[in-house]
Amino acid sequence: MDGKRVLVTGGAGFIGSNLANHLAADNEVIALDDCHLGTPENLDNGVEFVDGSVLDDDLPTDVDVVFHLAAYSSYTMVEENKREATRVNVEGFVNTVEQAREDGCDTVVYATTSSIYGSRTDPSPEDMPVEARTSYEASKLARERYAEYFGNHYDMTLAGLRFFSVYQGYGGAEEHKGEYANTIAQFADDIANGEAPVLFGDGTQTRDFTHVDDVVRAIELAADHELEGVYNVGTGESYDFNTMVEMINDELGTDIDPEYIENPLDVYVHDTMADATKLHDATGWEPQVGFEEGVSRVCEPYLG
Repeated sequence: MDGKRVLVTGGAGFIGSNLANHLAADNEVIALDDCHLGTPENLDNGVEFVDGSVLDDDLPTDVDVVFHLAAYSSYTMVEENKREATRVNVEGFVNTVEQAREDGCDTVVYATTSSIYGSRTDPSPEDMPVEARTSYEASKLARERYAEYFGNHYDMTLAGLRFFSVYQGYGGAEEHKGEYANTIAQFADDIANGEAPVLFGDGTQTRDFTHVDDVVRAIELAADHELEGVYNVGTGESYDFNTMVEMINDELGTDIDPEYIENPLDVYVHDTMADATKLHDATGWEPQVGFEEGVSRVCEPYLG
């Protein structure tokens, strides 16, 4: 993408700031954020920051592309703030896309979620049956349905990306998320500070860990190719938490065993793995940061 004017909602957050900073090298980028989970400190000087909510009436949607990443972005976060989270995740989506449409922008790339696949050790394709087990999943599925509406009724181009376990580490833009950061970031920080990471159950749960650099490329490609519909963004490989802790210990030169506790969550996805064939076939995208390199990047700031 080059020479475009774009809006990134949630633009000071983890994924949003990485996207905004990346695009700002060749484009005019506006990052909108209410600083609930993000901070302007994540943004480079070349990004225009707007302190605002996706629920606002006068959004800066006079752009070529809207990247809609603003959301209450986890199961626990939504359950603890159900009404407000639903307003942000659903009404905020409709509000942003409608204002973009009114301002003449017809290309939107938005975040949905891989959580709707439930627990699976096999790769999950986009066309498999999905269901909402949590308020968070319901809000993201609502986005996908409203995207269908805008596409069918107004001939807009909307692509929903179902992200799988996006990470970067506290040396990047995740630290501000604290307890909501990816487990890799949290565990690496714990171990680097001599603390035992806390694992639910026996640590055999698996995730398709996808580095934020690969996610940013996928988001940009979705806009460049004017994709429509939903697409998985994941590596197609999964690692269990015990293995992840071993890899972090190896990188840091430490030997800290995890602490195992009973899973306190009512709804918990034990295993995830993406089938990203659809995205690859449409854009040529494939992950470039392997998990071993990704863990190394997460740990690097602690070795300086």
